[in-house]
Amino acid sequence: MLSELKGLGVHLSIDDFGTGYSSLSRLQSFPVDSLKIDRTFVGKMDRDLETREIVRIIVMLAHNLGLEVVAEGAETEEQVNQLKQMDCELAQGYFFSRPADHQAILELLMSNYPVNTSPPVTATRRMRPDQA
Repeated sequence: MLSELKGLGVHLSIDDFGTGYSSLSRLQSFPVDSLKIDRTFVGKMDRDLETREIVRIIVMLAHNLGLEVVAEGAETEEQVNQLKQMDCELAQGYFFSRPADHQAILELLMSNYPVNTSPPVTATRRMRPDQA
């Protein structure tokens, strides 16, 4: 079923990678496009060297397998800067925005993209070099 969805153009991610039922075996058995690093790792990486190393290894593993990486729970500028240094493509978390209703999200998107350009449809924000 996942292969059929992928054939239709659906982007597949393994959520909360590194915890629970996500495992290395999923990388081989499912046709995924990206890994989402669990927020428990991202939340501690700016103050715990071992956790930062786990995040770095997950990013490196994903890239070696041709996958994108989404870091969940990025809350501080330091975390975002560390993720950029690791070449992590995507991050989501309070650093970018608190949960908001649809009107607040529209305003946020419009403030970050030119009026003549449609913003990408995604709940995750790409990190650009000029951010942070």
